[in-house]
Amino acid sequence: METKNATESAIICYAPTMITTNGVWQGDNPLDYSLPLFILQLTLVVVTTRVVVFILKPLRQPQVIAEILGGVILGPSALGLNKKFADKVFPLRSVLVLETMANIGLLYFLFLVGVEMDISVVRRTGRKAISVAVGGMILPFLTGCVVTLITSHGSDTEDTNKGTLALFLGVTLAVTAFPVLARILAELKLLNTELGRIAMSSALVNDICAWILLALAIALADANSASLASLWVLLSSAAFVFFCIFAVRPVIQWMIQRTPEGESFSDFCICLILTGVMISGFITDAIGTHAVFGAFVFGLIIPNGALGVTLIEKLEDFVSGLLLPLFFAISGLKTNIHSISTVAAWGKLITLVTVASLGKVLGTVGVANYYNMGMREGITLGLLMNTKGLVEMIVLNVGKDQKVLDDESFTVMVTSAIIMTGVITPIVTSIYRPARRFSPYKRRTIQHSKPDAELRILTCIHTPRNVPTIINLLEATNPTKRSPICVYVLHLVELTGRASAMLIVHNTRKSGHLALNQTQAQSDHIINAFENYKQHTTSVSIQPLTAISPYSSMHEDICNLAEDKRVSFIIIPFHKQQTVDGGMEATNPAFRIVNQNILANAPCSVGILVDRGLSGFTRLATSQVSHNIAVLFFSGPDDREALAYAWRMSEHSGITVNVMKFVAGDDVAEATAVEPGREPNDPGVLTVVTDRNREKQLDEEYINEFRMRTASNESITFREVVVNNGEETVAAIRSIDSMHDLFIVGRGQGMTSSVTAGLTDWSECPELGAIGDLLASSDFAATVSVLVVQQCDGLGPQGDEVGTPRNPTSELDEQFNAAANQMNQREQPVEPPRNQNLYSQ
Repeated sequence: METKNATESAIICYAPTMITTNGVWQGDNPLDYSLPLFILQLTLVVVTTRVVVFILKPLRQPQVIAEILGGVILGPSALGLNKKFADKVFPLRSVLVLETMANIGLLYFLFLVGVEMDISVVRRTGRKAISVAVGGMILPFLTGCVVTLITSHGSDTEDTNKGTLALFLGVTLAVTAFPVLARILAELKLLNTELGRIAMSSALVNDICAWILLALAIALADANSASLASLWVLLSSAAFVFFCIFAVRPVIQWMIQRTPEGESFSDFCICLILTGVMISGFITDAIGTHAVFGAFVFGLIIPNGALGVTLIEKLEDFVSGLLLPLFFAISGLKTNIHSISTVAAWGKLITLVTVASLGKVLGTVGVANYYNMGMREGITLGLLMNTKGLVEMIVLNVGKDQKVLDDESFTVMVTSAIIMTGVITPIVTSIYRPARRFSPYKRRTIQHSKPDAELRILTCIHTPRNVPTIINLLEATNPTKRSPICVYVLHLVELTGRASAMLIVHNTRKSGHLALNQTQAQSDHIINAFENYKQHTTSVSIQPLTAISPYSSMHEDICNLAEDKRVSFIIIPFHKQQTVDGGMEATNPAFRIVNQNILANAPCSVGILVDRGLSGFTRLATSQVSHNIAVLFFSGPDDREALAYAWRMSEHSGITVNVMKFVAGDDVAEATAVEPGREPNDPGVLTVVTDRNREKQLDEEYINEFRMRTASNESITFREVVVNNGEETVAAIRSIDSMHDLFIVGRGQGMTSSVTAGLTDWSECPELGAIGDLLASSDFAATVSVLVVQQCDGLGPQGDEVGTPRNPTSELDEQFNAAANQMNQREQPVEPPRNQNLYSQ
């Protein structure tokens, strides 16, 4: 069908059969039909973007840069230079379909951003963050406008268009990308720092201001010189916002209230809301603002909770992974680097990048100095606020569509966005390293804790399945008014590229920052369980937190938190969980790496909990036994720490503790571990012997103190078990496994004993030690939980500062110090020493 307007020379053609092909066997070329062509374009965009993401991953660049660069590669800057490729794969006739699908993806993505964003955070944001946001916007906005007016001076552009152009570029330079900044902060390990919190709060305020400025810029661009029309656009947009808040939101809340708690929302409810996104976009587009503004506002009015979680789970992977890259790719396809061909154009690019970046930094540094922040912190904050992303791309694309930006200006702005965002991570990494505040080092262990002081425990949660046993273990720790416990509950969440994983919008009871998706649902379950435990228990304080990190570096967040909160004991779940048939299977192999890194770097004692269930307590004021706990004592600091923890537990009225000290029999010759190639008179052998003698002395002193102070406690039994080899040790342990529901053992790292000889030959998990691995194996104690304890070595004796030499008080001490010095001069072992930690680096 052909129609021709008498006043226009354009010919509009439409053929219904041009949507899908009849097949290559009929002689059709699939690229001549819109659907196969779109599928090919979408595939190319996704594949190219993923390849660029993989290439840029070692440089720790945000995904938005890879998505824009993917479009640049496919566009006229690279592959599009080949006219055959451009005409066949990205012909002009396909742009309409491509941009339509990209804008639909953008519409729903902005709706999800609105769902995930908690507007109440703005009300709770401190004055400092608001000042940083405003200070970081005003200067780059003004400088962007001035530079634009200066560079366009003398051109044929009308004054009105100059003003609109200045407004568009000012908004582009002033905005900060909230989701992209969150990702960068997480990569730099700054998300949970004071600087990170200020940056995130400021970016949230900046994002809200950016949406207002975007609506203003679009209104002015559409209306051109008609100031009255611009006023009507702004008033209509405000009316739409009020209608959504006061009319649409109550209806959605009514729908939520009609859905019983715990049940899924009906398909009708979900479809109605997804249709509402389209209707909102249509209304705001008809008003004169962009359709994404309506979708974003509609997302903001969705109440936080189960409905938001459901919407995100249904939409995010498809929208963020498939449709959204189309929008960034189109921005790249519109970008022609070759249009920056003149010296003036390159000068404009360099001037914009320099002036805008300096404007952000200077504005932020000024506010930071007012609040007595350091110069380095102020510069770092200013650089972080230069992060660009989605809102900027929307502004630029609208400006390009409205003819406010020409090809050269558009390319300059897109290139400047890539440069400004790309250099943030390397520059911040080089100039800002948060200094750790060290106090004179004291070993934070249970053994050396004061009996009448608060005990601080950090519990790491991999999955909600870990929660019941950990809560019962905390109850067994015996919190009292004289010695309360403060529990930091840390939910471990893997950092992914998903947008919702990094929109930190949690608002539950001072519980830190969480992501509003299925992770939020798990976190809510964990928080509710611990809050319920707190309400039914006295002398316990609970502080829920979340660590969002890659598994490879998650231990850094855990160790940093333990250092900051002065924690004495970290409880981490074992990476295996019990199956129905009583066996043990790994839930996630990455958890094992996290646990091993914690053991190697923790600044305090660590306990690995092998969870086979631990029943709850009867909180009656009687002597009824609730738990029988067995402590297996061999030798060394880990065993002493295990005994110290059980000692504290024994004060609980519902617990009995059975301490078994394993002693080598007369038939055992205590062997000295001599490395191959060493002579018996080698100083290293002296070190081993001296260490063993000193550990024996410390063991005897602590055992004697324990027995003396608990002599009148009928809930504690102590006995020595004489064994001659590993087989007898295993037999002795098997004889009591059915009588107890919790074993507490030391990890025994670095300790050699003839009574455990041979047990490590078939070890599956060396990080548990010989006895811990035995108890955690599938063929042993199928109903008994195990807590494997490692004591923090410390860098000196209790209370000594790092590097302070001890005053020898005996010949044994002198031998010990001499042997230790010789040991330090020797080559370091492959396995990192247990007293190594991140804070000393």
